[in-house]
Amino acid sequence: MPDHHFLPNKGNYRELLSYRKALVVYDLTFRFTERHLKRGDRTIDQMIQAARSGKQNILEGSKASVTSAEMELNLTNVARASLEELLEDFHDYLRVRDQPTWDKNSP
Repeated sequence: MPDHHFLPNKGNYRELLSYRKALVVYDLTFRFTERHLKRGDRTIDQMIQAARSGKQNILEGSKASVTSAEMELNLTNVARASLEELLEDFHDYLRVRDQPTWDKNSP
């Protein structure tokens, strides 16, 4: 007898490329802030929280996908916005230190 499920088998966020990349972004952001920002700088908490929010909302969206495509999409958009905020923090870091921003196709 075939194995039929009422709900589709979704929610395995660990297999998502977006989650795996967000995990790397979180880890690198954590290490970057420890190495390059001074203790007590509010930017540390903001950057780590944006990286964490990006990762966690992908996880939550994946889990929500079992019952709600709309919730999955909303949480994915929150993740994207958090990661965009983090990207802007990195751009700010470079700009105020008169460092160049590399083009995404730069070797």
